[in-house]
Amino acid sequence: MVFKWKKLGRVFDPTEITDVPYMQEFAQAPSVVIHDDFVRVYFSCRPPIDTNGQYVSYSAFVDLERNDLLKIKRFADKPILPLGEVGTFDEFGIYPVSVLKEDDRYLAYYAGWTRCISVPFNVAIGVATSNDGEHFSKLGSGPVLSYTMNEPFVISGPKIRKFNNQYFLFYIAGNEWINDNGRVEPIYKIRMAKSNDGINWMKQDTNLIENILGAEEAQASPDVFYKDGTYHMFFCYRGGRDYRNSKNGYLIGYASSKDLINWFRHDSKVGITVSEKGWDSEMVSYPHVFELDGEIYMMYLGNQVGKYGFGLAQLEKDNL
Repeated sequence: MVFKWKKLGRVFDPTEITDVPYMQEFAQAPSVVIHDDFVRVYFSCRPPIDTNGQYVSYSAFVDLERNDLLKIKRFADKPILPLGEVGTFDEFGIYPVSVLKEDDRYLAYYAGWTRCISVPFNVAIGVATSNDGEHFSKLGSGPVLSYTMNEPFVISGPKIRKFNNQYFLFYIAGNEWINDNGRVEPIYKIRMAKSNDGINWMKQDTNLIENILGAEEAQASPDVFYKDGTYHMFFCYRGGRDYRNSKNGYLIGYASSKDLINWFRHDSKVGITVSEKGWDSEMVSYPHVFELDGEIYMMYLGNQVGKYGFGLAQLEKDNL
């Protein structure tokens, strides 16, 4: 089986928004929750860079017409969560976010960013809940999943899923900082934890996906869905150095599993890559796959890791 995705176009470009101060650049890591008459896409965005050359990141949403996913109904006029208080793990950013709807409750897992001195940042994963899917409350001031002896930094990229009445959190963990011409860059790999209640987590404590670019390959956005007896993971990966362009920039990969533990990588089957020109001509990344009304779709980021928004692709029917 080889997947074949038809690109439908860019859905949302934050640089076209002029009257929402916190949403001026980037629309990163889309995460979908389906409603009766619309599809809500959560994502992370940023106001312009500050005078010290620093960004902060917020998470928000945009609602799309259910019968036309390229048509925007509305977008959030304020972030779904505030940044953390002084000294907390999410003081400087909430990116990315992954939302799961259970009956009348929404669970949001998000990466909280703090700034450092010897390296630019560190990250851990927090959790928040909501009754309406628009206004979320953190369950505490600290992270629900953080660094450990074998995962010493950059615990990020959460994707929450529920299989067989058990919660699974796919995420990334840093294992090395490398020096790339005077700029330190993190190397991170895809990991997994599981939980019975969504709060207390047991880490699998192993990398799930093998490298194809060597030890300095960085992997992110492990999005998993179940279909026809197989767990399918779409993720993204990049080179460790000089990756903010087409040379070593993000591409989308694919792996499959029967048990969520042993994964077999088959990037030749992924069926989507960069375009010849346009907003996704240098990289494609942070895939999110979802099923809607009998069709399977993928949302993904383009150049500069979503600085100019996210797009949509549809799986051809005879491919799964």
